[in-house]
Parts: sequence; C-alpha cells; structure tokens
Amino acid sequence: MNPLAIGNSRSKQQLRLNWPDGREQLLGHAELRRQCPCSQCRAFRLQGLTPRVDDRVCVVEVNAQGYGLQLVFSDGHERGIYPWPYLAGMTPAP
Repeated sequence: MNPLAIGNSRSKQQLRLNWPDGREQLLGHAELRRQCPCSQCRAFRLQGLTPRVDDRVCVVEVNAQGYGLQLVFSDGHERGIYPWPYLAGMTPAP
C-alpha cells in the first residue's frame, strides 16, 4: 500500500505520509535515521548497538523507489530504502 501523499518538513524535521485508509503519519527525521533499514545500520542494531544520530539531522531529499522511499540525510547517509510496510509500521513522531 503506497501513500497518497508524501511531505517533508525540514523546519519541523518530520516526514508526513498520508495513507489510503485516511491515516496521516508523522515521522521524525532523527528517528528515521536511527531506524535506517540499510544492511550496515541493520547489522549495527543486531549487535545490540544504537546508532548515534544528532537530533538536528534532517531529510534533505526524498526519492521514490517504487516499493518505498530512499531518504538522503543531512549527515550524508543515503544507503537505506524504506519499504512502504516498514514506514507504515514505524511509531509516529511525538
């Protein structure tokens, strides 16, 4: 299930996804960076480690990849592609 609309607010540091079921989801940029699904970040988390991410990190580019989004972060990280189901299951920003 793909979102109907995607918005990125650098000032609020949130990614907004509007899903077909009417749900609006707000995801914080820093948490998205911490939960990056790339193999390197996943391996880090599987070792029981928590990636250190500056809370000021922002998503500077959003690239649709068909089955999800590639997010480019202000710290230069851009390896992860976030599948739609992965994003839909993330906890919204506070």
